[in-house]
Amino acid sequence: MEPDPQRKCAATAQLWVDWQAGRLRPEADAPPVARVAVAGRPARPELVPPREVPRRGLGSAAGRVALIHAVAHIEFNAVNLALDAVYRFREMPEAFAGDWLRIAAEEARHFGLVSDRLAELGRAYGDFPAHNGLWEMACKTDHDVLLRMALVPRVLEARGLDVTPGMIERLSAAGDRETVAVLEVILREEIGHVAAGSHWYAYLCRARGLEPEATFRELVKTHAPGYVQGPLHAAGRLAAGFSEMELAGLEALRHPQE
Repeated sequence: MEPDPQRKCAATAQLWVDWQAGRLRPEADAPPVARVAVAGRPARPELVPPREVPRRGLGSAAGRVALIHAVAHIEFNAVNLALDAVYRFREMPEAFAGDWLRIAAEEARHFGLVSDRLAELGRAYGDFPAHNGLWEMACKTDHDVLLRMALVPRVLEARGLDVTPGMIERLSAAGDRETVAVLEVILREEIGHVAAGSHWYAYLCRARGLEPEATFRELVKTHAPGYVQGPLHAAGRLAAGFSEMELAGLEALRHPQE
C-alpha cells in the first residue's frame, strides 16, 4: 500500500533481504486477507483507458521516451503484483512466498533502472498517462491462485517476452544503447519470472487433477481473450516453461479462423 515508488522499491528490496536471512516468515495468527481494490500508487501518472495512452512509436525521441515510461509503469505494477501474491495466497508452500519476494525485489530493481533512464532523458515516472490493466487483472484473479498464476505471469508478463526483443532491435537501430542495456536485463530476468509462474501453475494443476495445457487454453479463452497476440517469442517462452504444444495452442488462439 506504500504510494511512493522509491520507498516502495526500497522496502521491497529489504523484504527479500529479510526473507533470505530468515527474519521474515509467515505468521499463523496473521490478520485475514483483505481485498486490495487499489494498491498504493502515486497521484501521477493519470490512469486512462488503454486507447488514450500515448502512442509508443520508436521513430522519434518523444516516442521512445513514452515507451520507456510505459515500461516503468509495467515494472511498478509488477512490484505490487508480486507482493500481492505473497500476501494473498498464504495457503501456498513457503517456497512460493520466497519466489515472489525475489521477483518483487527484481521488479523493484527494474523500476529503478527504467526510472534512472527516464531521468537521463529529462523525464520522470508520472509524466505520461498510463492504464490500469495490470492491477485490474490482479483484482480479477484475487480469489484463485491458479487463475493468478495462469493469467498474470503466463499471459501478461509473457507478453513482455514477445514484444521486448522487437523493442530492443528497433532501439538498437535508433542508437539508444542505454535503453537497450536496460531492456536486456529486464528480458533476461522476466524469463525467470514467467518460469516461476509456469512452475506454480503446473504445481496447482497437479494438486487439482487438471491437465495443464488444455486448462490453460480454456482459461485464456474465458478470461483473457485478445491478450495473446503475436508474434510469439518462442525461445523465451520455451525457456519460461511453455511447451511446444502450448505454443501451438496459443498460435491457434491468435488465428482462430485457421
